[in-house]
Amino acid sequence: MAADVGGGRHTRAAAFFDLDRTLMEGSSAFQFGRAAFRAGLIGRRQLLSDAWANVRFRLRGSTDADTHALRERISRSLEGTRVRDLERLGADVLAGVLPRIYPQMLALAHEHQDEGRRVYIVTAAARELAETLARVLALDGAIGSQFSEVRDGVYTGRPAGLFIYGRQKALAMIQLAEHDGIDLSASYAYSDSVSDLPMLETVGHPVAVNPDRELAQRAGERGWQVLRFERLGRRVRVAVALSGAAAAGGLGSAAIARRGILTPAPRRRRWRPRLRPPSRPQRWLAAIGRG
Repeated sequence: MAADVGGGRHTRAAAFFDLDRTLMEGSSAFQFGRAAFRAGLIGRRQLLSDAWANVRFRLRGSTDADTHALRERISRSLEGTRVRDLERLGADVLAGVLPRIYPQMLALAHEHQDEGRRVYIVTAAARELAETLARVLALDGAIGSQFSEVRDGVYTGRPAGLFIYGRQKALAMIQLAEHDGIDLSASYAYSDSVSDLPMLETVGHPVAVNPDRELAQRAGERGWQVLRFERLGRRVRVAVALSGAAAAGGLGSAAIARRGILTPAPRRRRWRPRLRPPSRPQRWLAAIGRG
């Protein structure tokens, strides 16, 4: 039965997926930067800066200041670039993004479709990337940012249109829901960042994915579902713990040795069997096995 909300006829639900650290591992902006570097559009110093920003993003998420600074930098860097040249980066960017898609999240998106919900990517990344990725992943659509206005097929470097971040991301979802007849109270949203609280609060079923500290706290307070797939932070914590344990163990052994409690055992010569060289038939059979 359709529900009449805000003057529109809403007959179906949807699922909205943030991109970075939610649908994919790490930052799509870094994959764009790699492709732009290979095409000669940015320098090595900027690429290294983007790489470090990507590591920090994977470990602790983003901040409002980081995200807005990234938009300004991308907008300025596009000044004088032909739209066609940027479009040609699409295949290279996708080659970096697709291997980093979380298979569990993609399976979840397709499960939503099988249950009758439309599935959208909603991201601060470029609209062109979001729409292309949605087509490749067989999703229903995407909402992304426009980083620069265009004149005569060339980017001016001036930001234009909605920046799909924070409250503007929620506003874009509401506009899409009105246009496509979606009941947001019956819909789902997935994100990793506390900056996406407006997005998550817009739907009836919010889910925190690889949440930053603040979002994890809010999700716990509100009883939201939490999913975790990000591996880098876990690896760093394990590596730090192991290195600390190894250092502690080494210091302890050294202290015990200095006190004369622990003395190294004498080294023994290891017995090794003498091996006869293989016969010709044996070499021939080994070659067949390798081939």
